[in-house]
Amino acid sequence: MMKLLIVDDEPIEREGMQAILQKAFPELMIYQAKNGKLAIEFTNTIQPDLILMDIMMPGMTGLEAIERIQAEHPTIKFVMVTAFDTFSYARQAIKLGVKDYLLKPSKASEIVSTVGKVLDECRQELKARMISQMQQENWKKALTLAETDIVTQLIFDHIHELQIEMLVDMLDAHSAYEKFVMVVTLPERAEHYYVRIKEKVHETSNAWVGALYVRQLPIIVFRDNRKSFRWQVQNLAKAILSLDKEQLRADWIIGVGEIYESLDKVRQSYQEALIALMDTTLAAKVRFYSDVPANSLETDNPNLEQQQKAFFDNIRLGDWESIRSIVLNTIQQYESERKPLIYTQQRVLELLWIVSRVMNDMRIETDAPFFSLQAQDYRQLRTETLQMLRQMNSIYNAHFDQAESDKIQQIQQYIRDHSHEDISLETLAQKINLNPIYISKMFKEKLGINYIDFLTQCRIEKAKKLLNDPERSLKEITYEIGYNEPNYFSKVFKKMCGISPKEYRKTLLSKKTISR
Repeated sequence: MMKLLIVDDEPIEREGMQAILQKAFPELMIYQAKNGKLAIEFTNTIQPDLILMDIMMPGMTGLEAIERIQAEHPTIKFVMVTAFDTFSYARQAIKLGVKDYLLKPSKASEIVSTVGKVLDECRQELKARMISQMQQENWKKALTLAETDIVTQLIFDHIHELQIEMLVDMLDAHSAYEKFVMVVTLPERAEHYYVRIKEKVHETSNAWVGALYVRQLPIIVFRDNRKSFRWQVQNLAKAILSLDKEQLRADWIIGVGEIYESLDKVRQSYQEALIALMDTTLAAKVRFYSDVPANSLETDNPNLEQQQKAFFDNIRLGDWESIRSIVLNTIQQYESERKPLIYTQQRVLELLWIVSRVMNDMRIETDAPFFSLQAQDYRQLRTETLQMLRQMNSIYNAHFDQAESDKIQQIQQYIRDHSHEDISLETLAQKINLNPIYISKMFKEKLGINYIDFLTQCRIEKAKKLLNDPERSLKEITYEIGYNEPNYFSKVFKKMCGISPKEYRKTLLSKKTISR
């Protein structure tokens, strides 16, 4: 509902103006002020859209009042009302941005016409501001989804080169910076901290915050070369821990991976952060991978990075035969090296902790493994280790023991129906009510591709059909299939089809011509 304020020192003028305008615009809320000072006070209270301002008033002129009001409320519009049709007043009014003026006395039709024209302009600008506000809110939501999605893609290896490029551009990130991963483990029933942690991280550092998976929150942090690495980590950790109003800090643990230049190495830093979290030899609440005792990482395999990556992959893909083989080979290695039994048991427990943590990361709830007693010999150690692996294997299988083919079809159909929308892995998981890692696993195992590739295929197939219509522009097609940039759409189309959309359309048109 639009609001109008009439400012005039003559009561009869105010009442007459209100009567004319109320009859012409019954939905208009009209207020009155008898001088410039009251006009300023009323404006601060009622926030009118339009003010009819008399120029010559005692104490403060209308032009002075307009100037004061505009300084605080630049969107309010003014119509000058005056008995003096002089150039000097008009020039000052124009300079102040007054939209129009009325001479005293004016015909009712002139008043209605002038005010109606300015009210229409007010409505159009209000509508434009509302649309702009909605667009900004939608853009903020899109950026939030993009941020969580890019973290998910990078740390869980769901990388699609063009998709990553688009997300990085959206976030306006300095991806060339060095980066590392911090993983925050929250206490039980502390998920409500997520939004506040995200806000605090953005206030404190240049970072991307991922989605919260079973109490673990991954954060990709960009290096600030003006500060030392440890200072930057401790400063961010301090900001996060300051949110612990319930004094649950004993349960808050932060693991920190190593620094890498390439986005491709983010996953390695994430895995290192998880390992740091699990090392009980580090008593601090902020645990650096670089502080993990060398013995914890001891191996005869020179390709340590590949070995760790393979172990994490085996857990996520449910390759329990390989998991058992790695754990048993570790026991065999330390036994052949005549390591103390207690040392070997601790190293094996660390591997079992990794299995447990990754399962929890996948929303497969399992208790932390532990040996009830110190093993008496290597045979007993193998027996108890295999028993714990069988229990975790059973929990894993029970979690995934569903009609996967039906689920795959349900997911595929959802993506086909909504391919024109922004579908992140996290969004898809929420809509289908499944774990995002489970969705990715099913795609890779059943279809041989990841969800982004399938989404891209759906969009390109739809684009091919739309390109058959010569009346549709490439820009229209871009938005209709779910992309925001025609250049990006052209890149994806050419990568998928080998030719550009324009070339594909020419091929279609030439086929039509030949068939005729």
